[in-house]
Amino acid sequence: MSTEPWANGWWAEARAIPSPNFGPRPEGIALDLVVLHSISLPPGEYGGDGIERLFTNTLDWDAHPYYDQIRGTEVSAHFVIRRDGECLQFVSVHDRAWHAGRSSWQGRDNCNDYSIGIELEGLEDTPFDPPQYATLARLLQALGATWPIRGIVGHEHVAPGRKRDPGRAFDWAGLGATLQRCWPRATPTASPLPELPAAPGAQA
Repeated sequence: MSTEPWANGWWAEARAIPSPNFGPRPEGIALDLVVLHSISLPPGEYGGDGIERLFTNTLDWDAHPYYDQIRGTEVSAHFVIRRDGECLQFVSVHDRAWHAGRSSWQGRDNCNDYSIGIELEGLEDTPFDPPQYATLARLLQALGATWPIRGIVGHEHVAPGRKRDPGRAFDWAGLGATLQRCWPRATPTASPLPELPAAPGAQA
């Protein structure tokens, strides 16, 4: 498989912003899942540096009233895709990012161990922008050409009742159609996208 888009797990198209919030993956584990999320800091505000500061442990907890709810949180994701399609990478794909928390997929717990976390700048149940889908499709194609990805799911699907992102407005059908054209690898449902349950209604 081609590794041209990658250098030690860092995607050539992404702007690298290394996060300290990562750890080693379990030895010999297959990297076969992508978990999609949504995030904006402060909620509903786009284009600022809040996400970058959160993932690099430099967020000013007193800069916005909402930050009191997440004060002291240490999290990360491998990638963040901004509203304009810019891709940021915080953790090498070879390493374990802290994005899924308590989670399970197809009977396997601890999704962080074997998954890649991708955050889309946005709110649950609010439509994402076309440049984000374009970047996401390119990123997924690059991941699928290099690692044995079998499933692409939302945080809501690996942590139902606890999380609900990326939300009902995420265009799973459109993403699936794009990947069918350029990444026809079989998955557990013989499709690049698994058959997903309805997003749970519980608040994250």
